[in-house]
Amino acid sequence: MKKLLVIAILLFSIHSQSQTYVKVNALTALVAVPNIGIETSIGKKSTFQFDILVSPWKSINGLPYEFLTITPEYRYFFKEKYNGFYAGAHIGGSLYKVSKGIHAKLNQYENGFGYMLGATIGYQKKINNKFMLDFFLGGGSHQGFYKGYYVGTNERYDKAKDYNKSGEWLPYRGGVMISYKLN
Repeated sequence: MKKLLVIAILLFSIHSQSQTYVKVNALTALVAVPNIGIETSIGKKSTFQFDILVSPWKSINGLPYEFLTITPEYRYFFKEKYNGFYAGAHIGGSLYKVSKGIHAKLNQYENGFGYMLGATIGYQKKINNKFMLDFFLGGGSHQGFYKGYYVGTNERYDKAKDYNKSGEWLPYRGGVMISYKLN
């Protein structure tokens, strides 16, 4: 399903009349957490980016650390598109099965989903006619809905009837995207 979505977006972008870049985050790739995206022109100073971040790690030190985030984002460039500083606004979704913070120490994990609403700031620098670097940092509000379990037994540790809810303001995006121009 995830592959089909990426292929559909890629094919749509290739056939469009605008400049389109495919992107890979070099920083997240270093820790084997792929972050790929596609960015296409939608105006003189604006673009639309869609990216996916996936952690495939079923276990790190015996604790789950799997997640998927999907982030569509509008970007406005202060000079011209694909050149210089920009600001972006996004809304996205997440699926996760992770153990973090105090829950990792207590041998617990959370399995759930959430949505994000936030902003990104960044800077794009062209290397040549085909390649570009995109330095970015973003964050905002993440609203999560999850069930808590003990690692090993998979019994619930929480007392919620359905889902627990949590909301956090935090940085959740960033890196250096290596970008390749398709057309």
